[in-house]
Amino acid sequence: MKKLNLSENALKVLEKRYLRRNERGEIIETPEELFRRVAKAIAEVDKDYPAFKNKVSKIEEKFYEIMAQGYFLPNSPTLMNAGTPLGQLSACFVLPVEDSMEGIFETLKHTAIIHKTGGGTGFSFSRLRPKGDIVRTTGQIASGPVSFMKVFNAATEAVKQGGRRRGANMGVLSVHHPDIFEFITCKDDVKEITNFNISVTVTEKFMKALLNDEEYELINPRTGEPVKRIKAKEIFEKIAYQAWKNGEPGIIFIDRINETHTLRGLGEIEATNPCGEKPLLPYESCNLGSINVAKFFKGTPWYLIERRSARWEEVKDKFDWDKFGEVIDISVHFLDNVVDANVYPLKEIEEITKKNRKIGLGIMGFADLLYMLGIPYKSEEAIKAAEEIMKFLQERAHKKSIELGELKGPFPNIDKSIFKGTKRRNAVVTTIAPTGTISMIADTSAGIEPNFSLVYVKNVMEGERLLYINKYFEQAAIQYGFYSQELMEEISKVPSIKSFEEIPDFVREIFDTTFDVPFEQHVRIQAAFQKYTEDAVSKTINMPESATVDDVKRAFLLAYELGCKGITVYRTGSRPGQVYETPLKKEEEKKIGILRPRPRPKVVSGKTYKMPSGLGTLYITINEDEEGLLEVFVQVGKSGGHANALTEAIGRLISLALRSGVSPVEVVKQLKGIRSANPVWEDGEVYFSIPDAIAKVLEKHMGKGEQLKIFPEPKRKIEREIKPSGEICPECGAALVIMEDCATCLSCGYSKCD
Repeated sequence: MKKLNLSENALKVLEKRYLRRNERGEIIETPEELFRRVAKAIAEVDKDYPAFKNKVSKIEEKFYEIMAQGYFLPNSPTLMNAGTPLGQLSACFVLPVEDSMEGIFETLKHTAIIHKTGGGTGFSFSRLRPKGDIVRTTGQIASGPVSFMKVFNAATEAVKQGGRRRGANMGVLSVHHPDIFEFITCKDDVKEITNFNISVTVTEKFMKALLNDEEYELINPRTGEPVKRIKAKEIFEKIAYQAWKNGEPGIIFIDRINETHTLRGLGEIEATNPCGEKPLLPYESCNLGSINVAKFFKGTPWYLIERRSARWEEVKDKFDWDKFGEVIDISVHFLDNVVDANVYPLKEIEEITKKNRKIGLGIMGFADLLYMLGIPYKSEEAIKAAEEIMKFLQERAHKKSIELGELKGPFPNIDKSIFKGTKRRNAVVTTIAPTGTISMIADTSAGIEPNFSLVYVKNVMEGERLLYINKYFEQAAIQYGFYSQELMEEISKVPSIKSFEEIPDFVREIFDTTFDVPFEQHVRIQAAFQKYTEDAVSKTINMPESATVDDVKRAFLLAYELGCKGITVYRTGSRPGQVYETPLKKEEEKKIGILRPRPRPKVVSGKTYKMPSGLGTLYITINEDEEGLLEVFVQVGKSGGHANALTEAIGRLISLALRSGVSPVEVVKQLKGIRSANPVWEDGEVYFSIPDAIAKVLEKHMGKGEQLKIFPEPKRKIEREIKPSGEICPECGAALVIMEDCATCLSCGYSKCD
């Protein structure tokens, strides 16, 4: 067995989010043990099949190897829960929303149960009667789909998932629904409906009306009768404007999804999972996994051989097709076993999932593979590579599904599918899903996205900042003699290397990042993968801040023209709550006034003060550096407990403020005088609360009265922040970025979707 060779990033993500912990929060397994736990749990179901029951140990070893060596990883719930008492292995589900109060709240209950286990949910609200419509049973007026979305949003906010994964939601509404205008703008205020992605389901009838500049009908779903005719262009303009403004709604080409729907005998699909790549029938679940295509490059990277970019036909033999096929076979077997190994949150979900046995095998590492092949992401050659790699994957996965069906039996609903008369094991086999966190474990680029940046800053303990450099770019930099710490620092401040003349032209040409790629090419890459994917493709169509509403419309129409099943655009900086940007240069930071805390020296000096408090003995440590007050640590009573968590948080926030240039005078002013129910007297002075005590200790440390005013201020002048800088990672405080239709943290691996 080969030894695990995990990157620092991978180890950090595994420790933070995946490795099992005991009741005290202590890690109780190694990465090897995690992969072994998952492999064993997934392989064991083969004991129930005569053709495999004597091969279970060998199957387990294969499952272990493809995960441990970074060839394949399943979706996060499988890594977290396989072989544990929870046992819920699916990433996402679709639930029906019926037009009755009983049906709505039954679905809400089911949603809470699913989110509690770590799953995400998708809903179509298109069956709900429109706002203002009559409710005959009560004689009252209906409040409409958007009002119930807010109820679902609030319920999601209330459900926590063990601190490791919070499920997202997808809300969709038909373009024919009378409330479509309200739906399109329901997230105009970014503080509203924050736990939902939203998309409009668009029909062929609507698209034809749009292309012919005609009207189409809005239909009351309760009666099935038209209530109004409006210009398709009017709705399209509204969708495009809102998407330009804040990234939502997306568009789902619902008729196209149903044209390729493999289970037509079970009805039409109305909704997708939270990132849109998995259209599902009511109560179906998605069981996803991704193969790291960067692992199949063999030989020497092109950029180390030739001083020019490559053509796909020149380098396709550097891709190990035989090994790729072998891993596809094992991965399909693995995901099919997940269907059996899963502990489902609802009996309805278990029933239909086992009858249809849908899986979703996709890829990650595409951008890193292109680097090694010497192919720019923005080139036509990248499209050729995408099509051929995905075509191979889909054909091989189909073949393996048929082989499994012959040995284990076809999926039970096969007679209601387009595969009637065959032995195919799975109703669906391929999907391109988000891989934000698992791609970090595999140490590769996310999904089919270009790399966000080649060099970026990672925030680690106590304000220390480390540079993360793409390993292939770093290799090129060393090989061609342009590597330096100073240059890497400069690259970390900008989104692209194209303007750095000290970097050879061919390196700049090959190493594309997100912001080097025109939005049209983003769409073409998505379409290339969609061509050979049974389900849909999760991808963000990134646009520069200068993009116009017309650009958004062109992207939507190009996606329709090229056969995509849906599209989500994101214009840089358009969503105040979720900004997709690289670190700014220091000069630019000063212009807009962004605060950056000064680094913490390795050695500091300070004092610790001991005093009583209403919650136990209070210890306050105050440290300084050469620029003045640096940090404050606060501990009350014994370690652990609610009170200590709060005092630790207060200390961290004070430290952040001090290191960011906030005067200690202002800190004292904010804290002094805060009262609680447990004041304490000592040496003739009253301490009204812990915050009040901290303020008074700060005063004592610095000297009271006038002496406080002459305490050294920070030497660096830092302007105050004058505009929001974007959504912050709830786990490490770094900025989140938008990739694969999902907010992701490049620093610690947090993801809203994966």
